[in-house]
Amino acid sequence: MKARHRLGLRPAARTSVAPSLDGLLAVVRAHHPEADTALVEHAYAEASFWHEGQMRRSGDPFITHCLAVAVIVADLRMQPPVVCAALLHDVDDTACPPQRIADQFGNDVVDLIAAVRTAVVSAYPQTGQGAAPRSDGACPSRETAVLAIRLADRLHNMRTIAFVAQGQQLLKARETLDVFAPVASAAGLESVGRELQDLASAVLQPALSSHAVTGRLLATVTLLLPSRQRARWQEEWSADLTAHASRYARTRFTLRVLLGAPRLSMTLRRPPCREQR
Repeated sequence: MKARHRLGLRPAARTSVAPSLDGLLAVVRAHHPEADTALVEHAYAEASFWHEGQMRRSGDPFITHCLAVAVIVADLRMQPPVVCAALLHDVDDTACPPQRIADQFGNDVVDLIAAVRTAVVSAYPQTGQGAAPRSDGACPSRETAVLAIRLADRLHNMRTIAFVAQGQQLLKARETLDVFAPVASAAGLESVGRELQDLASAVLQPALSSHAVTGRLLATVTLLLPSRQRARWQEEWSADLTAHASRYARTRFTLRVLLGAPRLSMTLRRPPCREQR
């Protein structure tokens, strides 16, 4: 069986619906019908307790990020202990005593969390068939589990990158396009790689803004005017356009210029009237 069939995301995992514990448990049971999900529920309760009061830049409770990462990991057919590590992957940033997680979930989960925080994704091979670690989701290797959580974390952060400062958006998008997306594809996670690439490309190559579109349109309208007058009117219209803060106001201004351009052109082309003596 090919790795993309074993580890590929299902379409449902890419929806924008807010994650929930019930949804997470449903995904875990879909891939592991015999699994005891009590450990996952306990991990969710533990993460909720220690992240209580923490908010994301979007204004959402931080636990929504933990849930989203866990859902992606679960949909990659990872076993419940790996899903628990995904739920708890940021617990080290809280007041949670380090030994508590070991006592509650075992050293394997603690080891995964520690590895996720120190893993360097760029160290994974990015090209070649079978270059990155692959294993059956029923029994993933430690390296595969760590990679799954790291990719899931980046994927959800890219899905919500609109709430990050623009400079950070560009840095994260470039790193995602150059490192994370190729590693995901090389690991057989083509759907993850494609979505990472799409999200990063959207940040790095955004659609033309309304200001740019209206500005170019006004520059084209000046071609209707006499050549000696074009620079002056383009400068004046550009200044007026910048003065309008909203897209609606800029659009209305541009329409007024378009409608009045033919008459203005005729006026400018008329010879000056001579005074009668």
